[in-house]
Amino acid sequence: MLLGFFFPLLFQEVYFKNLSKQKQKEVMEKNGNNHKLRVCVATCNRADYSKLAPIMFGIKAEPQFFELDVVVLGSHLIDDYGNTYRMIEQDDFDIHTRLHTIVRGEDEAAMVESVGLALVKLPDVLNRLKPDIMIVHGDRFDALALATSAALMNIRILHIEGGEVSGTIDDSIRHAITKLAHYHVCCTRSAEQHLIAMCEDHDRILLAGCPSYDKLLSAKNKDYMSIIRMWLGEDVKTRDYIVALQHPVTTDIKHSIKMFELTLDALISFNKRTLVLFPNVDAGSKEMVRVMRKKGIEHHPNFRAVKHVPFDQFIQLVAHAGCMIGNSSCGVREVGAFGTPVINLGTRQTGRETGENVLHVRDADTQDKILHALQLQFGKQYPCSKIYGDGNAVPRILKFLKSIDLKEPLQKKFCFPPVKDNISQDIDHILETQSALAVDLGGTNLRVAIVSMKGEIVKKYTQLNPKTYEDRLELILKMCVEAASEAVNVNCRILGVGISTGGRVNPREGIVLHSTKLIQEWSSVDLRTPISDALHLPVWVDNDGNCAALAERKFGHGKGIENFVTLITGTGIGGGIIHQHELIHGSSFCAAELGHIVVSLDGPECLCGSQGCIEAYASGIALQREAKKLHDEDLLLVEGMSMKKEEVVSAAHLIQAAKLGNTKADSILRTAGTALGLGVVNILHTMNPSLVILSGVLASHYVNAVKDVINRQALSSVKTVDVVVSNLADPALLGAASLVLDYTTRRIY
Repeated sequence: MLLGFFFPLLFQEVYFKNLSKQKQKEVMEKNGNNHKLRVCVATCNRADYSKLAPIMFGIKAEPQFFELDVVVLGSHLIDDYGNTYRMIEQDDFDIHTRLHTIVRGEDEAAMVESVGLALVKLPDVLNRLKPDIMIVHGDRFDALALATSAALMNIRILHIEGGEVSGTIDDSIRHAITKLAHYHVCCTRSAEQHLIAMCEDHDRILLAGCPSYDKLLSAKNKDYMSIIRMWLGEDVKTRDYIVALQHPVTTDIKHSIKMFELTLDALISFNKRTLVLFPNVDAGSKEMVRVMRKKGIEHHPNFRAVKHVPFDQFIQLVAHAGCMIGNSSCGVREVGAFGTPVINLGTRQTGRETGENVLHVRDADTQDKILHALQLQFGKQYPCSKIYGDGNAVPRILKFLKSIDLKEPLQKKFCFPPVKDNISQDIDHILETQSALAVDLGGTNLRVAIVSMKGEIVKKYTQLNPKTYEDRLELILKMCVEAASEAVNVNCRILGVGISTGGRVNPREGIVLHSTKLIQEWSSVDLRTPISDALHLPVWVDNDGNCAALAERKFGHGKGIENFVTLITGTGIGGGIIHQHELIHGSSFCAAELGHIVVSLDGPECLCGSQGCIEAYASGIALQREAKKLHDEDLLLVEGMSMKKEEVVSAAHLIQAAKLGNTKADSILRTAGTALGLGVVNILHTMNPSLVILSGVLASHYVNAVKDVINRQALSSVKTVDVVVSNLADPALLGAASLVLDYTTRRIY
């Protein structure tokens, strides 16, 4: 587990080594004789403070560059919402101004009046502070008032978390703030692309990741059990409680209150200890609190209802929970860093990028549906997700702030279509190329590579595959650590680890169920958990044949093809099936075992124990077997061939002999090609793909034979299929990378 926390520190160390101090000095000189940047951070509620606090700590730690003024407003100052301004004071920040801006009523009119009240009070504060730049977070109505005031008073605005998508009025507010803001810090590549599509200036966008992840990914709490017991009781165990956090949906208050009522009923029926946090100050929150009290939640023995939990303690509570339920953005963003199961209810987060840990219940209209979701999710453990950050957002943001030239014109420039097809500026290339760590477990070699989004193998490492499970896992971790460290130097951001291995694999759990005879001690092996825990990265595992198909779908002949089959012709025969653009795994993860299609009832024995399989005719092992028979009978070597005494007879010798006119060798190859062709015909009659891709070292030797068999044996309706040889140099590694790079993050229940 220590390795998991090592990587953010490693990346940060490399980052600081690469800082261009000369450039910062030049900007400061432009801004006027060591002028410190006066930064106003305005925080409205407990949620935005969790994102702004890491930036505030970073600014405070560099007084030679910055002056920090803190303005507190909104629900921070309301007792019903926990008087959360106190946690700002506990963090030792001086609060320059407290503005009471919330008009009570918790309905739509009260929200509008609150914005108006903030607009009345803020100009006086900003006139007194005269900040060079104001940092505004997110999509709350309070933040809209802040951005409007600053924009009209010619104060530069840095907007955190712009470009994201969700399912309520917050979307409109977030995008409105984007149009007012001069600079943008976004968390994901999709958010960055949205900002570019909204005509924001490429040079003023920073893809930094979420600041809260800087704290999340370094949160090694020594005594998390004391925190759990403090909030949930002495008898609670880790992974055996639920955290519930649900807010009103302002565009459909009546439905969101009904959904909250159903959620509480489901939680009562589920009968697990539950920590319920009060909703935010949006319209409808008062009615939600009434529902809690009507159901006696505050006095129920299984429930603990609280107004506020300090963020560092909240981190530990969700990190060790059996499940989180509700519609808070925290569930789809921050909780993924721990792999804790999340049930996202309703439409409030529609459009958010999510990790594998999130189960969406879009229409949470019955208690049974929510209860079933709890039964599906509770107690699971998913791979840690770093969609929203890698733990280094704050150093990037600070450098971004230092690069701001106050003498540049204040007026915004918009980049109207056509939008340039390039990456937005990343401050001296600090932002890395999105990449994957690809691992290929072969019978002989163990290979690890850094693979970019475009399929470029940036760096590759190769070692002999150890014979024992312990040595093999240790070597995988060592090679991955080395590759991840090197990724920083070659400007690559690792999104996750993809593993291609022989044998039958359960990709949902990341477990090798049982392996081929070529890889020893490799059955019932959980690959995902130890690697994910050590690297603090999500991990995907699949069979090597499936990975080859994924490689073709993303980088090869299969790109854009709806239905195709990949056949690997190497030491063994394997493959993968893409049907309607999706990989087929089968009910027991045994789909596409194409090498074990039987083409003769009395054919040679196969390694699987059957007879007449394609693999028994056409694999490298089968050809080597036939070559040895010919060699033992002195029928292999022909004029132009020679072998050393110690040289092992291989399939290559058989192919060479056939090329030099050895009729027996040629007959064996023709039989092998026919067997493979018959197998392909069976596939055509079963799956009806539009394309068959032959991959592996023997593919070019078989392609013509396969086409001939199709012409002779296949039904006329499938004879038009294209049969091609793969043009990918390394399908196993590219396929493993595709597991990461093409992973679909959104699941719907």
